[in-house]
Amino acid sequence: MTGAAARGRSAWRPRRVRASIERGLLAGSLVAAACAPAFQVKKYRSSQDLYVASLREYTRKKWENAITGFERLTLDLSARDSLLSRSHWYLAMSHERRGESLLAATSFLRLAELFPDDSLAPGALLAAGDSYAKLWHDPSLTTEYGTLAQMQYRLLESIYPDSPLRAQARMGAQRIDEWMATKEFETGMHYVKRRAFDSALISFKFIVKQYPNTSKVKDALMQMVLVYRRPELKYLEEAKETCTTLRAAYAADAGVLLLCGSPSQAADSAAKPTVRPVPTPPSVR
Repeated sequence: MTGAAARGRSAWRPRRVRASIERGLLAGSLVAAACAPAFQVKKYRSSQDLYVASLREYTRKKWENAITGFERLTLDLSARDSLLSRSHWYLAMSHERRGESLLAATSFLRLAELFPDDSLAPGALLAAGDSYAKLWHDPSLTTEYGTLAQMQYRLLESIYPDSPLRAQARMGAQRIDEWMATKEFETGMHYVKRRAFDSALISFKFIVKQYPNTSKVKDALMQMVLVYRRPELKYLEEAKETCTTLRAAYAADAGVLLLCGSPSQAADSAAKPTVRPVPTPPSVR
C-alpha cells in the first residue's frame, strides 16, 4: 500500500466514525424525546408558574399540554384565587380547540356555575351553547344537544340582560329554533306520507305555536290547508281559516295566493249566496 493510499484511508476512517457517532447521538436524542413526558406539572414550584407555563402551551397550540396544566390548576387553586376562573376558561377553550365539544361545554358550564359574577360567566354560557350546538350537526338527529344549547343561550339572555353577548345568544337560539322547526316539519310530512293526517296536523300546529318566528311556519300552515282539504277529512272551514291566516301574514307570496287565492277572491267567494235547487212542485191532477 502506498503512503498516499494509507493516508487517504486513515483520513476516511475518522469521518466514518464521526458520522456514525452523530447518527447514534441523533437517534438517542429522538428516543429520549419520545420517552420524556411532554408536560410535567410537578416541576413548577407554584400555581402562578404552572399557570404561565400552561398559558404558554395554549398559545403554542399544544392543547393536550394546556389541558393537563389547567386541569391541575382547577383542582389545586383556592376558590378565592383570581386564576381559578381563568384556568376553567382556558381548560374549556383547550378542549374546544381539540375538537372535544362535550368536554368543552361541561367545562364552560362549570365556570358559569362556580363564578356567576365573574366577567367570564356570560361568555362561558355562550360558548357552552355553541359547543352543544356543534354536537347537533343535523336536524335529523336527536334534539338532546340542541335543547341543551338552547338552554344556555336563553339562560344568558335572562341572567345577564345587559351583556353585549345577548345578541349572539339570540342568534344562536334562533338557529336552534329553525332546526327544531325543520325536524318537526319532517315529522309532519312523514305522517302525511303514511296517511296519518291527524298526527301530521299535530306536528304542523306545534310548529306554528312553538316556533312562530321560523321560516317553517308558512310551510306548516300551507300543509295544514292541504291536509284539511283531503277528501278523507273535508275540514273545509278549518282550511278557510288557515288560508285567512296565511293571506294576512304572507299577502305577496305566490305560493300562498295559488293555494288560497287573493283576499278579493276569498271575499267574493264568501259573498256568493249558496244556490240550492228548487224542488219541483207536485203535479196537480
